[in-house]
Amino acid sequence: MGEETQTVTVATTRPPGSAYNHGINLSGESEYGLLGNMLLFFSICLTALLFPFGACCLVIKVVTEYERAVLFRLGRLQHGGAKGPGLFCVIPCTDEFKLVDLRTVSFDVPPQEILTKDSVTIAVDAVVYYRVQDATMSVANVANADGATRLLAQTTLRNILGTKSLSEVLTDREFISTGMQSTLDDATDPWGIKVERVEIKDVRLPVQLQRAMAAEAEATRDARAKVIAAEGEMNASRKLKEAADVMSENSDSFQLRYLQTLTSISAEKNSTIIFPLPIDMMNTFMNRNK
Repeated sequence: MGEETQTVTVATTRPPGSAYNHGINLSGESEYGLLGNMLLFFSICLTALLFPFGACCLVIKVVTEYERAVLFRLGRLQHGGAKGPGLFCVIPCTDEFKLVDLRTVSFDVPPQEILTKDSVTIAVDAVVYYRVQDATMSVANVANADGATRLLAQTTLRNILGTKSLSEVLTDREFISTGMQSTLDDATDPWGIKVERVEIKDVRLPVQLQRAMAAEAEATRDARAKVIAAEGEMNASRKLKEAADVMSENSDSFQLRYLQTLTSISAEKNSTIIFPLPIDMMNTFMNRNK
């Protein structure tokens, strides 16, 4: 029972760096057979004989610091992994190699027409930054790592934004970018690709929706302004009532306020000054006339 359980665990667990396709041997430990070994022997002898006469140009290769060379011998991966940086040797007629660039690559995700969770059609584009972290896996496990990553980025963008509402897309860009980066990184790990960063560039809304949102925002601002103005009038009326109550306690305060008002009017250099007369004074003159 214990042996059976151990066998299942080995079959379902893939250690880091193992082959994504079980038909591909990434270890480089393989036998070439009798014919292959004979071909390798003759190639090495021929290269040794012609080495002084210029064969060194075919044998010695140079790999720059930001590149790695994946070497195939008789169609099989060479033991030891990718070569470089620096010098390495190949055997003519039996060896071939592919150079892989390890520098960070960026590409734009074309605008995708996406239907959000709340049934709004938007166009979203993004930018993705990635690099090759395992040259051997990027060559052996996928035919075109760059093209596959680009197509996967488009599909991932559509799938993630399809589960978000319009408000979430507009406000949670950082969260969406982080989720997209994590999903892409997990999916491209068997290809030897490391997705470093994903950024949402632009969200394009339909023109009619833009107008509706602008009208809604304007109405909200107008309503807020009216509420603020009403609150100001209410506060002003309360202060005026308090001032009237204070002035009613002393009759001289009305005269002082009157003089202060005249001072304010004269400071503005007006040609006409109106003197208000109390009604009681007018009644006194009218009674004398009678």
